[in-house]
Amino acid sequence: MTTALGTFPVQLSADDATTQNRLTVFFRLILIIPHAIVLGILGIVASIIYLISWFAILFTGGYPAGLYRFMAGFLRWTARINSYFYLLTDRYPPFSLSDDENYPVRLLVDEQTENRNRLTTFWPIRWILAIPHLIIVGALGYAAGVVVIIAWFAALITGSVPAGLHNFLAGYLRWYFRTYAYVFLLTDDYPPFALN
Repeated sequence: MTTALGTFPVQLSADDATTQNRLTVFFRLILIIPHAIVLGILGIVASIIYLISWFAILFTGGYPAGLYRFMAGFLRWTARINSYFYLLTDRYPPFSLSDDENYPVRLLVDEQTENRNRLTTFWPIRWILAIPHLIIVGALGYAAGVVVIIAWFAALITGSVPAGLHNFLAGYLRWYFRTYAYVFLLTDDYPPFALN
């Protein structure tokens, strides 16, 4: 299926690797604490919205637009925090659910609220269909954990993340967010098995 965004309705786009401020790299975990607190609270709200939207799709075949936009915004904010943590950018993320076209890492979502697939929405079908992706994303997550440690040291020493490490981390996050967009009902399109 081709959408306004390309072949998959959820795309993570990351600018090329740039220089990093060694001081913010060193304190990166501390710097994301305020975002982690806010996202923890929003995560509770997102869980409730997920349940409401699940019923809405199951009974009406549509995802309420306001709820959809909140969930897309929640994933967008989460993507920005993850990209900051994974050293894809040195720019501090905004506290916002909305899209920021100027931020170096963007999660673009082609809104799909009408004519949703009730069959794959029915629990546990979607989760079963997502198992191969969840396994691969889990394995890639361990690799990304090792790569981000190497990238962290590289950024501390050289002031930048090597392009190969940057591209792997961007690919991992791309796959991760496509998978969770599918699991969280933002799209009925099955995610591709690819880092790009």
